[in-house]
Amino acid sequence: MLVEMLREFTSIPGISGYEERIRGKIIEEIKEFADYKIDRIGNLIVELGDGDKEILFMAHMDEIGLLITGIREDGKLRFRKIGGIDDRLLYGRHVDVITENGKVDGVIGAIPPHLNLRGSRDVVPWYDLVIDIGAESKEEALELVKPLDFAVFKKHFSVLNGRYVSTRSLDDRFGVVALIEAIKALVDHELDKKVIFAFTVQEEIGLKGAKFLANTYSPDYAFAIDSFACCNELTGDVALGKGPVIRAVDNSAIYSRGLAKRVLDIANRNNIEIQVGVTGGGTDASVFQEKSEVLALSVPIRYLHSEVEMLHIEDLEKLIRLIEAITFEL
Repeated sequence: MLVEMLREFTSIPGISGYEERIRGKIIEEIKEFADYKIDRIGNLIVELGDGDKEILFMAHMDEIGLLITGIREDGKLRFRKIGGIDDRLLYGRHVDVITENGKVDGVIGAIPPHLNLRGSRDVVPWYDLVIDIGAESKEEALELVKPLDFAVFKKHFSVLNGRYVSTRSLDDRFGVVALIEAIKALVDHELDKKVIFAFTVQEEIGLKGAKFLANTYSPDYAFAIDSFACCNELTGDVALGKGPVIRAVDNSAIYSRGLAKRVLDIANRNNIEIQVGVTGGGTDASVFQEKSEVLALSVPIRYLHSEVEMLHIEDLEKLIRLIEAITFEL
């Protein structure tokens, strides 16, 4: 079931600022289980339970991608990157250009070695690349695509060796799936605290949705459910298949050590395998650091911010159990 949910949710395009489609899918999934609201910036929020204590779980809806900025006279599309994309991943790629009317196939072309007069194999910077949609003029392209439409890598979904899922936008659609499953599991329980689930926007361009959320909520505990980039010398012994990860330190925060210890205890009491690690990047939880105890909970993801992001499905299953246990025991 989780594999099929990941297949469905990762296939929905939605770069930062363009989360309407994925938000609509989340609403479709949760509306029979819980009430929800959408704030002014576009965060989708579900509140369960009641009490003096407040716990906030966040997962961001947006993915990295490309914003169409203009159309050349020859019909090719200019773009800029939205979020952290390595320029090496753009060259010679298929993309889906998402418009108000649907989807247009496109490619980012590559100079064949037969015609590369400079003989250079240097990375071509994104600003020298264009998207080719098969239009032969600006007028023809404008019939299909408009500036401020967006594009994403064409999605391919693989299940490897029955245990691993590999596709683009696992970051952070696995977090979205985890929160949806937690809501379904918790909605019929009488909770003695307020538990807030927030599906946030614009995380990939600077945690914008979470910053807006912090104007409204001051929870006792704020958790980001987000990816843990691994695995190399920086991340140490963290590995896929060994359970979810307490993301203790990253570029945005040194997370609350006391809260980390409590979550470790909760995991151990519930026989949930868990890891602790250090990585790069940042999470939505960091913006609550001045008002809450904060922690990032993750599953390790190999090849993060590429077309072949990979996770171990059992890590996600254990993360969902951990979110539920934290809700009851914290």
